[in-house]
This record gives sequence, structure tokens and C-alpha cells, in this order.
Amino acid sequence: MLDSEKANSDTIRVLIVDDHELFREGVSAMIGRHKAIEVVGEASNGQEAVTQFMELAPDVVIMDINMPIMTGLEATRIMREKNSDARILILTVSDAEQALFEAVKAGASGYILKNASPQTVIDSVQRVYSGEPVIPGNLAVKIIHELSATATKKVQEVDPLTEREIDVLRHLSAGSSNRDIASALFISENTVRNHVRNILEKLHLSNRVQAATYALREGYTLRED
Repeated sequence: MLDSEKANSDTIRVLIVDDHELFREGVSAMIGRHKAIEVVGEASNGQEAVTQFMELAPDVVIMDINMPIMTGLEATRIMREKNSDARILILTVSDAEQALFEAVKAGASGYILKNASPQTVIDSVQRVYSGEPVIPGNLAVKIIHELSATATKKVQEVDPLTEREIDVLRHLSAGSSNRDIASALFISENTVRNHVRNILEKLHLSNRVQAATYALREGYTLRED
């Protein structure tokens, strides 16, 4: 889905989700001016967002949290269930830690504030598209703490990773996309997706952001030659 061929492989296809029409139009106009970004759809609630996500297969979803009918958190969980490679950037008026922490646990790749500069929004879209989480340091620390607690509780339940899965995990720690990992390891993107899925299952994690954080905590980073 997210890895399907696009008319222009250099263009990042974005779906904007927010219940305020004027704000959606503003964001659309702002990022649509960038030559490497194309706004392919807009949605006013999470339910519409899920439908358009399935129909349009966008590369990145910019998602508001608080919306009627279905919240951004619920929509994020569903999108991640339907496609584990979904790249979702949470749009919020506040950087309240708990709400954003829940968004990351639901599968979001990061967040941006609604008062962010146009360049910050564009940079964040590009970073998420390339597979790099947009997570502030304080939130990353909290994720590490939760992962530590989870690891302590489930230490007997964690299945060992294969050498290839460890290779993939090292690349995840650097924020590499499936395409980058496939190229570096000389395997297909579909194989990478399978490895990522196995890693998440074995480590009892729910998304790539958590896997990257786990990798950093455990020292599974790319070695420099």
C-alpha cells in the first residue's frame, strides 16, 4: 500500500485530517506549494480518514487528535492495523505529554504543533516519509521507561531475534525506511516488512518508534566501519 508505485516516485502523497475545514485548507495550501509534496485528500474525522487511507494509500497522514465520530487516536490504531508501514504525523494544539505518548503507543510516527512554522511542517512530513520518527527527547525518554518496565515484566516471554532481525533492528534505530533497509541488506521490501512484523511480535512492541527506541536502549545501533 504505502510502498505501491506512484505516478511520481519523488512526490510525497499526503492525507490531511482535521475537523476544521479552514485549517485543513490552510495546511493543504501551505505544504502543497512544496514541489515534492502533493495533498491527495482531506478528511474531517477519523472515520473518513480511515476510508480515504484505504482508497488513496497516502505516504504520510497528518492527523488531528480530537475529532468527532472517531478520534485521531482510534483512526491511527486502525490504520496501523491495516498497514504496519503507515506513517502518521499527529497534529495538535498542545504538546501535553500524555496525549502524545498515547498517540505514539497507538502507532504515530511523531507530532507537530498546529502553530508550527511552514518549514517545520514540511521538514516533519519529509522525515516521517523517510522513516525517521519525529519524537522530542522528553517523550522518547518516557517511552524508554515504559519499554524497560515492559521488558522487566515479560523478560521470560521475549523470543530471541535472528541475526537478520537484529540487522533490521539496527537500521530501525537509525530511522531507516523499509526501502533503505532493503537496499542496505540486499533483500526485498516485502521481506523487510515481514522482519519488522516479527521483531514487533517477539519484543511485544506495537510500532516502529518503540522498536527504534528499544534498539537504542539495548545498544542495537549501526556500527560504523
